[in-house]
Amino acid sequence: MTNTTDVVIGAGPVGTTIAEQLAGQGRRVRVLTRSGSGPEHELIERRRADATNPADLADAFAGANAVFDCMHASAYDAKVWRAELPRAEKTVLDAAGRAGAVVVFPESLYSFGRVTAPITEETPRTATEGKPGVRVELLRARDASPTPTVSVAASDFYGPHVGAAGHAGERMVTAVLDQKTLRVIGDPDAPHSWTYVPDLASAMIKTAHDETLWNSFVLAPTAPPVSQRQLATAYAEVAGLPVPRITGLPGWTLRAVGALHRPTRELMELSFQFEAPFELDSRVSEQRLGLAATPLDLGAAATIDWWGARS
Repeated sequence: MTNTTDVVIGAGPVGTTIAEQLAGQGRRVRVLTRSGSGPEHELIERRRADATNPADLADAFAGANAVFDCMHASAYDAKVWRAELPRAEKTVLDAAGRAGAVVVFPESLYSFGRVTAPITEETPRTATEGKPGVRVELLRARDASPTPTVSVAASDFYGPHVGAAGHAGERMVTAVLDQKTLRVIGDPDAPHSWTYVPDLASAMIKTAHDETLWNSFVLAPTAPPVSQRQLATAYAEVAGLPVPRITGLPGWTLRAVGALHRPTRELMELSFQFEAPFELDSRVSEQRLGLAATPLDLGAAATIDWWGARS
């Protein structure tokens, strides 16, 4: 297979999974982080770089076919996002444009704000305030950039490499494995869409290497929605364990705490996604991508296997 060079910014769940999949396809990968971390593979070059520094990117993007920008802000806070992300993305877009590379972004569903029906590609992205408003501004800036881009939107993550930050990650998995009470935000039985991280990574790679998909917004392949209780039950069934006690933390209680505690307030800004049905319908994008979502039982099994290997 002909080797190409793709650049991945960030080594969190998405960046790591993309790098692993690319290397598994025989592609050369350059992973950029401030610390030089990232997955180990003979085709993966781990490089220390500041993705907000044009000089670092000029060197790192040399010969790049595609850039996967999986960079995070330094804090989960709307003020921090607004201060850091627009400037950081512009730096990446400008550098990628000079290198002749497409930039592919993982995107959340925040820009849709509150919805009353399943989200599709046609659902308006009209949020104006807080973190959702920042996401809308970022999407508009990508559309306006002369550098080709793709934004691949996903719901809350589950799967290997999803750690403490994910609602379906470490907190849920360890509660199941340790048989401790699982306390979740909102209604434990409200239907909710969950995107399996390897499916998001596959979709991002597909869009990067298919020019007909450039300059578009697509939805990552996502299986039919299940509640937080149902997802925890799937984990328990795979692990051969009883389902732990599951209780919901009412949004109003956490919002009361958030009135005095900014990190809690920032966390609760999107709590509405867990208080009522929040569903993603990715069927149109799946047809465009030629990809299908991983069934929940298979994704849950891979997740539990990964956590078992870690422990």
